[in-house]
Amino acid sequence: MQTSGHGLFLLLLCSSFISFSSALTDAEASFIAHRQLLTLPENGDLPPNYVLEVQVKKIFANDRLKRAYIALKAWKKAIYSDPYNTTGNWDGPDVCAYNGVFCAPAVDDNSTSVVAGVDLNHADIAGYLPVELGLMTDAALFHLNSNRFCGIIPNSLSRLTLLHEFDVSNNRFVGPFPEVVLKMPSLKYLDLRFNDFEGHLPPELFDKELDAIFLNDNRFHSNIPENFGNSSVSVVSLANNVFSGCIPSSIGRMKEINEIVLMNNNLSGCLPQEIGLLENLNVFDAESNSLVGFLPKSFSNMKQLAELNVAHNTLTGSVPGSVCKLPSLQNFTFSYNFFNEEEQECVPSATKSDVFLDDTSNCLPRRPGQKTEKMCSEVVSVPVDGHCNCGSPSMPSPPSPQQPESPMPSTPKPQPQPSTPQQPENPTPSTSKPQPPTPQQPENPTPSTPKPQPPMPRQPENPTPSTPKPQPPTTRQPENPTPSTPRPQPPTTRQPEAGANLMQLSSSVGFTKPFRNFRTATIEPEFCTTLNKGPNIPPPSLTFGL
Repeated sequence: MQTSGHGLFLLLLCSSFISFSSALTDAEASFIAHRQLLTLPENGDLPPNYVLEVQVKKIFANDRLKRAYIALKAWKKAIYSDPYNTTGNWDGPDVCAYNGVFCAPAVDDNSTSVVAGVDLNHADIAGYLPVELGLMTDAALFHLNSNRFCGIIPNSLSRLTLLHEFDVSNNRFVGPFPEVVLKMPSLKYLDLRFNDFEGHLPPELFDKELDAIFLNDNRFHSNIPENFGNSSVSVVSLANNVFSGCIPSSIGRMKEINEIVLMNNNLSGCLPQEIGLLENLNVFDAESNSLVGFLPKSFSNMKQLAELNVAHNTLTGSVPGSVCKLPSLQNFTFSYNFFNEEEQECVPSATKSDVFLDDTSNCLPRRPGQKTEKMCSEVVSVPVDGHCNCGSPSMPSPPSPQQPESPMPSTPKPQPQPSTPQQPENPTPSTSKPQPPTPQQPENPTPSTPKPQPPMPRQPENPTPSTPKPQPPTTRQPENPTPSTPRPQPPTTRQPEAGANLMQLSSSVGFTKPFRNFRTATIEPEFCTTLNKGPNIPPPSLTFGL
């Protein structure tokens, strides 16, 4: 009886390990990361003659496959859990037959077969990346989406000079931004989302010629670098981090950009007028930040804009009808702000049915579901002077015509201006110029004061409220719970055709545009739940140090 009870205990214990997927605890993630740190050389890279020091008794078709074999064997030893037994056949010299490993003719020699890529998407493997992966110098793609890899990205990956796509999204990687990716000269697609990276973004990231940058759902907490607009990407997502400061005005230089997602951060200041220069932009999402000021009328220049979301900010003023009439517009959400006027084209009930408009919880008169008058007055009365990007609600060019007035005056007439608001009633002295407040004294006949303009440049009625933050959304993710997968599934045929090269392999297994619905995840909902990494679950805090 005692023996059978002991056997039942062992059976239950084994079944817990055989379960298809189990989320890593913080202790397990810490243990795996510690194992990695113990194996890393001091500089995180391989010794110069590492391959010569490794004893391999197997025969390979060429030296490059031998190097890949050393890397993959080291990786298998670094795996803590493989519930689907994906790496079960990672044995023997035929590395091209390994699950998730793809071979193709070398770029520099069509007669030489090399490991051109690794695709372990959705394998749910727990482990770390060994430094030996830097030996796979022929790899053009590296896909680890939706696993449980922990630790850091080793510096040895800088040796992957042909790498075109680097996707390690939805794992448990930690540490600062992995600057090793900046040393990959061929990299075009970078996907680091749904990890635990933190710290600041290096400005060099936006000087690198990339086509896609996905950094959402990490712990980055810095200002967006001022050279943000130097980037050549077609899509960038910085959502669900802790970015603060202003949206750089250099954003107007991103001529190739199609989608910009900045939602759920702590960005402040006004929306830059320069955003209106992005004529190819399809999606702009700045929901749930601390933005203030007007909605720039320059947005009406973006004829390709389909989705515009500025909800849950502190924007005020009028919602321009020219923006609501954009020819490609499908969804314009400006709810939970402090707009006090909307042109007729922006009223949801008056618009055409194929455009979704949401003006909920603003300060709009005669509209349902608006804020109270007290809430609105407390915000609208606060000026936004001093905030970055804040100026006139019109295009950025008008400020220049007002400059010629100031350098010309030969008489010190502006001096009495500060005392004029009391509006004295002595019309006799024509030299003291008591009539600057022109709106209340239109009959002023004094010809010696042809400068009623000095008050005009000041125009304090434009500034809008700044500091109060409207009630933020209760969830970090928008209401699209069914994430689609812009990442293609692993191909059914593992081996490329005989004449395929590395770039053909990359295009067949890699990403395809357009990048849609990347704001939530690139994985199925069950993976979010299973891995404890879903969009509504905050990332765990790891206890180990790097």
